[in-house]
Amino acid sequence: MIRSISLRDPIDVLTSEQLTRVHEMSLDVLENTGMKLTSPSVLRRLGEAGAKIDVDEERVWFPPHMVESALKNVEPQLIMGARNPQNTFVLDGTRGYLGVDGSAAEILDIETDDKRPSTKEDLGDVTRLGDALDEIGYIWQPVAARDVPVPVQPLHETEAGLRNTSKHLMQMTSVTADQARGIIEMATAITGSAEQLRKEPIISAFQCSISPLVYDGGPVEAAIVYGEAGVPCGFMVMPITCATAPSSVSGTLVISNTEVIGGVTILKTLVPDAPTFYGSCATCMDLRTGAATCGGPEDIFYQMANAQLARHYGVKSIIGTFATGSMTYDWQGGVENAISGMASCLGGADMFSGAGLLYAARVLSPVEMVLDAETFGIISRFKDGFASEPEDLAVEVIEAVGPGSHFLGENHTREHFRDFYQSPMFERDAWDVWESKGRPDPAAAAKEKAKDILANHQAEPLADDVSKEIDDIVARYTELLVDEEDD
Repeated sequence: MIRSISLRDPIDVLTSEQLTRVHEMSLDVLENTGMKLTSPSVLRRLGEAGAKIDVDEERVWFPPHMVESALKNVEPQLIMGARNPQNTFVLDGTRGYLGVDGSAAEILDIETDDKRPSTKEDLGDVTRLGDALDEIGYIWQPVAARDVPVPVQPLHETEAGLRNTSKHLMQMTSVTADQARGIIEMATAITGSAEQLRKEPIISAFQCSISPLVYDGGPVEAAIVYGEAGVPCGFMVMPITCATAPSSVSGTLVISNTEVIGGVTILKTLVPDAPTFYGSCATCMDLRTGAATCGGPEDIFYQMANAQLARHYGVKSIIGTFATGSMTYDWQGGVENAISGMASCLGGADMFSGAGLLYAARVLSPVEMVLDAETFGIISRFKDGFASEPEDLAVEVIEAVGPGSHFLGENHTREHFRDFYQSPMFERDAWDVWESKGRPDPAAAAKEKAKDILANHQAEPLADDVSKEIDDIVARYTELLVDEEDD
């Protein structure tokens, strides 16, 4: 069973006046500054739909009514299907789900903790790890398959995902229409028909803006292909305060919100029934080093504010969570990710992304993935709250025990003691027992758990005919895209 988190009673960090200002300023930017969009064909279609365009300058400007119309047309819920229907979940604002994330270019070796370039085999391994962890609800490819040809890398990554998990698969590296078509063919091979894929999409995708205010043509064209197939495709922004966003929290919110709703407007204008979602991994620049902060207090605020903006629009959200700036699974990583996880939870994010990432999302650690899953489990248990029925209030057993005794021998205790969260990662032994064990810490327990899963867990296999069909699709697109690039 996939573990999720209650989204009841989300906390707003923006006042209604602040939220209105961010929205109005976003409309102002889209109308008067506009965005760069490097696809002449998409620009022309947007112009025909009512946007102001300049094909030579690769610019588009949206009148406010066009943006408002697109936002009003967003679906109230999203079905996130899976190879195993038991792993399907619905985003309807009541429960939030954790995913692995990042397409990191490097991985910490599980045996040595040395950093090295990631491979397709690594991607398969960490996908299996995510498949085994109950806290992981969906798999956005956690590392890049750097050992395959770049033009078909997204297809190889999707293949590795489909073979190594029966959970929902999210794609982020398909940035051309052809790559999106190949991935849709692979998903259709599993669902059996285009109609079934549309009904219960086992994959989703998102496309990234280039802050400030740019969308490359290829990713937008890919989003349109996904939308036409009924596959959810969101828009993810990653502005960096002081670098690719203004040097203020409010200015960064305006940039990030503008880029997301600009992407949504493009897609919903051209494919009105396309399912979509709101994505943000906004962060700040560390002015001492130029690196992204990833875990600082501004990042925490952005998580909650962008989740609130998404809720305001009625758009489901994916929010960058965890992804500590620490280079290893240490105190810094634990602090930053615990606060980050709680922020996305309290902010009402529909999807949390980032489990397993270190070094500001540049490195993936299997050990950190297990630790982040544990953190999510703890937050989930807290956010689910506690029952207050007569059995739970336990007045009868309190009266039976009376003052000065204890409850250890009561039937009520035996019936309920397993209701309480027991972490397999944390040590609560007596001091001398802990000493005798060699002073183990949660990271050591997480590493052993990760090793055990990687050694023993296998995802539900694909049917032989489906497996062959996926191989054939990858081979066909390799011939098409790699040979085309060589020519």
